Amino acid sequence: MANQQQSAIQPTRAQDYPEWYQQVVKAADLAEASPVRGCMVIKPWGYAIWEGMQKDLDRRFKETGHSNAYFPIFIPKSFLEKEAEHVEGFAKECAVVTHHRLEAGPDGGLVPAGKLEEPLVVRPTSETIIGAMFAKWIQSYRDLPILINQWANVVRWELRTRMFLRTTEFLWQEGHTAHATADEAVAETMQMLEVYRSFAEEVMALPVICGEKTAAERFPGAVSTFTIEAMMQDRKALQAGTSHFLGQNFAKAQEITYSTVDGTLEHAWTTSWGVSTRLIGALIMTHSDDDGLICPPALAPQQIVILPVLRKNTDPAEIMDYCDRLAAELRGIRWRDERLRVLVDKRDLRGGEKTWQHIKKGVPLRLEIGARDVESDSVFMGRRDQSPKDKRGVPRAELLQTVCALLDEFQAGMLAKAIAYRDEATTEVSTQAEFEAYFAKGQPGGFAWCFAADDATYEPLLKTLKVSARCIPIADNDALGTCIFTGTPGQKKTVFAKSY
Repeated sequence: MANQQQSAIQPTRAQDYPEWYQQVVKAADLAEASPVRGCMVIKPWGYAIWEGMQKDLDRRFKETGHSNAYFPIFIPKSFLEKEAEHVEGFAKECAVVTHHRLEAGPDGGLVPAGKLEEPLVVRPTSETIIGAMFAKWIQSYRDLPILINQWANVVRWELRTRMFLRTTEFLWQEGHTAHATADEAVAETMQMLEVYRSFAEEVMALPVICGEKTAAERFPGAVSTFTIEAMMQDRKALQAGTSHFLGQNFAKAQEITYSTVDGTLEHAWTTSWGVSTRLIGALIMTHSDDDGLICPPALAPQQIVILPVLRKNTDPAEIMDYCDRLAAELRGIRWRDERLRVLVDKRDLRGGEKTWQHIKKGVPLRLEIGARDVESDSVFMGRRDQSPKDKRGVPRAELLQTVCALLDEFQAGMLAKAIAYRDEATTEVSTQAEFEAYFAKGQPGGFAWCFAADDATYEPLLKTLKVSARCIPIADNDALGTCIFTGTPGQKKTVFAKSY
């Protein structure tokens, strides 16, 4: 428990940022390591945040005409081999099933038996298996477009894992669409990028830069990849979502063809796009402090927690009744078209322990109610975006009247704070020497904007500095200049950063 000298999370961000992150995950009761190396168990509070993300994104997907479906987790190895660049990009991360049963071994253990005729790859992404189905479903231009999304798990065999950010198995959604023309597919790609941007900023309070990935960072097999890039509090970038224009590459590999109005046979134009539980990691590293998680009201599993304060010589029934009636009134209020999510914490724990549990979980509003508050028809309110000691008395009627405005202010304040931090940690560099100095060992780094060619010749420098090209921004990036690395004229600005 925190006291005057020490924050709730140890070590602090300034002392050891990677360990601070792990401790926030633990203190907020979001997830824990599983018995399977590299995998995690997402606990109820963490999963409730993911469910909130799912719900909002799913609504946005359906509003843009997409339908949910589900495809197998196992993909025949030959499917991946059809698209050479794709399989090369994922080959080192693939988990492969080679047998279909276990039998008793000579030492009493179990041994694999029943070797499969063809190995099955555990889904790292679904372009190939979904493409095979699209090839069956699409015959004519009348069958297009096909707009599909699936909520699923994927497996990518990671050597270095960190909960939510990079695990062997993770949850995500992946959209897959097929179109009659390149223009339609490009429009779909950009539409879904905007869906991700608006979700990140409106719901997660996460400011992002929308841009195109360089050739080196492009999704394997794609013609172009677009991304939303966010800055974490350690000034590293996090790729928060991607949308890919696949051209006809996968359609040709999977023989996705359609008969045109004129009766000719053409290959379809396809896209794919996705976000994952990595977004929870982004949420933690953008908004949390040295007392734990700070959760945006739009995603908080409980937006308000009511804490009955029971002392000696008080009537617990009267206080509990007041808390229950207030909770019912609050749940009758709608914010962002949903009823407020309110918890009355009646657990038999010390008040301070309960309070700090909810602080570390990031609950936006805490309402403490004791005998005096019941008598004065008020609450003692604390906000997670303020100091734990910064609490004030609020009449019940005023709370009910202003609670939506409070949540709006809280949500907007989180976004504004994150934007200010990102802008403060962003700079423009005009020479390679400035670039190297900005990312030199011991420097805080951040986002560096500079004119740069989409060229592999300076990749060794980036590797030395442990920096990558995050994206070529779409907005405010019309000016052309000379690449600071190669001297090539007529280049747009690219954002570079160290990253997760």
